[in-house]
Amino acid sequence: MGAVTKTMPSPSRVRLVQCNPLVGDIAGNTEQVIAALATARAEGIDLAVFPELMLTGYPPEDLLLRPECAERVEAALARIRAASAGITLVLGYPRAAGGELCNVAGVIRDGETVVEYAKQALPNYGVFDEKRYFRPGTLAGVFEHRGLRVGLSVCEDIWQEAPTRQAVEAGAQLLVNINASPFHAGKRVEREAVVARRAREHALPILYVNLVGGQDELVFDGASFAVDGAGELVARAPCFDAAQLDLVLDADGVPGAACVDVPQPQPLDDEAAIYRALVLGVRDYARKNGFKGAVLGLSGGIDSALTLAIAVDALGAEHVEAVLMPSRYTADISNEDAFEEARRLGVRAHQVPIGPAFDAFLELLEPVFAGAPADVTEENIQARCRGVLLMAISNKRGYLLLTTGNKSEVAVGYATLYGDMAGGFAPIKDVPKQLVYRLARYRNREAEVIPERVITRAPSAELRPDQTDQDSLPPYDRLDEILRRYVECDEGVAAIVAAGYAREEVERVARLVDRSEYKRRQAAPGVRISARAFGRDRRYPITSGF
Repeated sequence: MGAVTKTMPSPSRVRLVQCNPLVGDIAGNTEQVIAALATARAEGIDLAVFPELMLTGYPPEDLLLRPECAERVEAALARIRAASAGITLVLGYPRAAGGELCNVAGVIRDGETVVEYAKQALPNYGVFDEKRYFRPGTLAGVFEHRGLRVGLSVCEDIWQEAPTRQAVEAGAQLLVNINASPFHAGKRVEREAVVARRAREHALPILYVNLVGGQDELVFDGASFAVDGAGELVARAPCFDAAQLDLVLDADGVPGAACVDVPQPQPLDDEAAIYRALVLGVRDYARKNGFKGAVLGLSGGIDSALTLAIAVDALGAEHVEAVLMPSRYTADISNEDAFEEARRLGVRAHQVPIGPAFDAFLELLEPVFAGAPADVTEENIQARCRGVLLMAISNKRGYLLLTTGNKSEVAVGYATLYGDMAGGFAPIKDVPKQLVYRLARYRNREAEVIPERVITRAPSAELRPDQTDQDSLPPYDRLDEILRRYVECDEGVAAIVAAGYAREEVERVARLVDRSEYKRRQAAPGVRISARAFGRDRRYPITSGF
């Protein structure tokens, strides 16, 4: 803890720096910090606050277990200390203490580390796995800034009452909470409510800074903010953009917006926030992994239509290609609508019919299949023909292949392994079918890029004559609600039946979910937009008699 001085409090200019780091790129993330410090100092900022684990990015996972990770962090901190003349910063990084690693918020000023606070509340649920890597801290972290006592906390600490109380008991007049808080629908409202409650409990102003950007399946939405001691929102940074939020602290540590004549960003509604998250997730996955662009199969259906719009908004039309792969069962209107969307979005589109490849496979397999009636096998062969074509184009172009399956399909296994599941990233993997339609309507409010007929037609895989999804699945209004209860809320069959759903239908859906785990384990990663997505959130055994 820093030494207490007799300095009288004086106003301070604070900047919350909402950064988009790259996990593992400690040198590059350090450059972001040093550049932001130089700009802040030149603009009269005297306290700059960066997010949780800014130097490694979040979550660094088992990179933390590599000895050279700690070495690189130490080298980075030396560079940052050398760049800290005339300014104070709060920064998140991993740091070994007593032979064990801690998730630290460090305060650096004029070439010195003033105090280091170790995160106390280590989340170990959902997408979080911090107890695997860190030991919890036990002590408050408080430092003096222009005569003001400033307390530190890290992310999950603010969701627990004890760490904030401990900071207040150590004399904090203001709390700085640094975060790597991933997005899901409704999360911004939850965060602001929790932080406001902590502020009111202790009459303590709180500054909250969050990461922004996509990291594999996670998207961080930023939305950094400040509340006063009554829990009232003072200012909020934009969502889903790297940005900064400038504040003025008065002599009592009460934050005020630095530029009161600048309009505060309006909160996004659910569809807007989810769509922005999907776009950012695709953009950063492609950019951070070095892909030149993206390619996808465009069928004329709603899922691929929405995926194409997301890809174009993420990467630009010049970096996206669409491939139409009609079969003998593809309706003419499907091709017409697919070409029309590509035209509206300015995307290059190719048509590669799969008939010759499908016929060749049937001919090759005829001696093996002799006497066996046609069934789902022939449907899957068509999907796998398309997967081969798309992977070939992906390889040739150096483009990321985007799969187009939604959460409803992923849940019940309504997808072909090594067929339409083939690809590198799944933008709408966590988007239920009904939400797909709402997002398509939302995107069309800006400009009608998805033809209306795509939205109003009955969905179909078009793998056999006159096929619709409802031939194999319950209507999506019922299916999505059963899945929400079973997958996201962990309700059992009996509870879902008691809520008014037919037992036979619920049991069938539950069986489909359970037996499709092996497919999901082999699926591409995709953007998480719900509080319970398939992947890091939900880790079920493939082989199970539960």
